[in-house]
Amino acid sequence: MGTQKPRILPWLVSQLDGGQLEGVAWLDQSRKRFRIPWKHGLRQDAQQEDFGIFQAWAEASGAYNPGKDKPDLPTWKRNFRSALNRKEGLRLAEDRSKDPHDPHKIYEFVNSGGMDFPELETSPDTRCSTSDTQEDILEGLLSDMALGPIPNEEPLSLAVAPEHPPQLLLSPNLDILAPYENSEPPENPLRRLLVPEEEWEFEVTAFYRGRQVFQQTVFCPQGLRLVGSEAGDRTLPEQPILLPDPGALLTDRGVIGFVSRVLNSLGGGLALWRAGQQLWAQRLGHCHTATYWAMGEELLPNSGHGPDGEVPKDKEAGVFDLRPFVTDLITFIEGSGQSPRYTLWFCVGESWPKDQPWTKRLVMVKVVPTCLRALLEMARAGGASSLENTVDLHISNSLPLSLTSDQYKAYLQDLVEDMDF
Repeated sequence: MGTQKPRILPWLVSQLDGGQLEGVAWLDQSRKRFRIPWKHGLRQDAQQEDFGIFQAWAEASGAYNPGKDKPDLPTWKRNFRSALNRKEGLRLAEDRSKDPHDPHKIYEFVNSGGMDFPELETSPDTRCSTSDTQEDILEGLLSDMALGPIPNEEPLSLAVAPEHPPQLLLSPNLDILAPYENSEPPENPLRRLLVPEEEWEFEVTAFYRGRQVFQQTVFCPQGLRLVGSEAGDRTLPEQPILLPDPGALLTDRGVIGFVSRVLNSLGGGLALWRAGQQLWAQRLGHCHTATYWAMGEELLPNSGHGPDGEVPKDKEAGVFDLRPFVTDLITFIEGSGQSPRYTLWFCVGESWPKDQPWTKRLVMVKVVPTCLRALLEMARAGGASSLENTVDLHISNSLPLSLTSDQYKAYLQDLVEDMDF
């Protein structure tokens, strides 16, 4: 026997018209713009009514049964956001979720058909009538899927974050949904970038006086460590990356001597590792050589503006945060910002080459998290939203994903809010 399961937009309009949920309200008489409370779940002044709309949708869609299921505010919020992001007739007009006094978001209906939404789904056995749009079919499927384990016999399925129950199977092209009964919206595949067990891939390139002498691409479960000698401290957890002997690559004896001196002073090495959404760096052991770092372009360090900081000894320093990168990437996709930087440059053993050619420095090392390069390449290849483009995240066990520009942007927006919650 079928049960009525509302689609998100007509259900949302009914909530706005009813005016029973705190902070959920129309903003104009034409009923085009409306506001949704969007308070951070960890704020000290957070109250249950601040999240009423998320819980109401979880109950209406069958994802949450009060008294039976355990409350899960992050999932409610993520599922509500994902459901709205999939709707082409709706756009996020203003994001005021960081407002300290009244955090909220303003959405706007942009379809020319106004509020002519279909009635509740009442078909007992199927979601796919001939009059359904593809988007309605997807919405119906998503509201009927259940949490279930990813079967071992699906080698092409996209695994999701281990600490979160998998919610449905996604084929690499994200077009084929493998539904289970009573499930939630699909897991954002980009969230794997935050999973501790997932290994990021790094491309490491070394330059001696501007000449490229080394390049290696590695997966480093516990980070990487640039060392100048094989006799480095083997008890340290990071994977050692041995910089090459300058005597085998350079001809100037004076330069060879100076570079060798820098490498010998690296001691325990220059460590770089990921923790959550951030990259951290530190000089380890008897590393006596000063090291400066900066974000730059792949082909050129930001040498004209000085370093972003000095890598400290015996304490960690943050050198990259994924959240502002993704935020800037969304702005870039929208055409209102420059492409975000993701390349880390390290100047080893000397001061940063401010107002000087970086090619004069003895040892410069460039580190590229290849997943970030892939995200930017995907944004640049976006084009028309109806066309799919493929991206490989370049993290352990990843498979290529085929996404439209709209899907990609929605997943990026979800990722930012997951880092915020």
